[in-house]
Amino acid sequence: MTQTPDPTTDGAPTVALLGTGTMGAGMAANIAAAGLPLRVWNRDRAKAEPLAAAGAQVAGSPAEAVGGADVVVTMLWDAGSVVEVMSAAGPGLRPGAVWLQTSTVGVEGAERLASLATDLGVTYVDAPVLGTKKPAEDGTLVVLASGPEPVRATVAPVLEAIGSRTLWVGEAGAGSRLKLVANAWVVTVVEGIAECLTLADGLGLDPALFLEAVRGGAMDAPYVGLKGRAMLAGDFTPSFSLAGAAKDAGFVVDAARSAGVDLGVLAVVREHLDRAVAAGHGDLDLGATYLAHRGGGA
Repeated sequence: MTQTPDPTTDGAPTVALLGTGTMGAGMAANIAAAGLPLRVWNRDRAKAEPLAAAGAQVAGSPAEAVGGADVVVTMLWDAGSVVEVMSAAGPGLRPGAVWLQTSTVGVEGAERLASLATDLGVTYVDAPVLGTKKPAEDGTLVVLASGPEPVRATVAPVLEAIGSRTLWVGEAGAGSRLKLVANAWVVTVVEGIAECLTLADGLGLDPALFLEAVRGGAMDAPYVGLKGRAMLAGDFTPSFSLAGAAKDAGFVVDAARSAGVDLGVLAVVREHLDRAVAAGHGDLDLGATYLAHRGGGA
């Protein structure tokens, strides 16, 4: 359905955000800072409580959080967790509310959530984001939005609060497909950095020489210096967790196979990320794939 919710008296939509983890906390803070009425919920309430100081109301359940909300934002781990939380939110949902789904859930996950939205009587906007913890905190995410045009004005204040740019890419589900393409690039670049540093070391070179050799040239990219320096410094403070990257790489490979696309490199990258997770580095940053190349050492 494409019904546009009634605006609040001052034109600002009432927002509920479900999931205040690494990404959701920063997004919620920016929504509150934009002056939008906001209620938040998180499975671990302690992660939501600090947002009260930013002006958000902390709810005790998903249904309480979404009660009367014009826009419901989900930022959770995967499609399964989104289904669980939105199903719990169901009794509190306002008919015709807009569900702004920002989690990375893959192609099949996005289709599953679109079906759930129909069952719940809400309008589904599939809008995964590009960016990690700091862009989420800074309100500079790039939103890959897809969904019915009539509700774009309703979600615009929320999108403006959480991101620096919104790219509308078509019908619901297109955003999730484009997110997989972007994440395929991210994990390929980071794995490539890790392997180049490891190769340099294996050839008897200071790995930092690789970063210096490409710095500022056509082969450079912001992620090369950022992640490469962090790898060499042993700084794996999570901005995009290794476990999350491995999950997303799985979505990429599965989607490619379903589409009949041969992604030989990505299949190997997925294996390497899974290996690093199995080595116990899943809670660290994606760059911790470097540790698996070094046999687990720092």
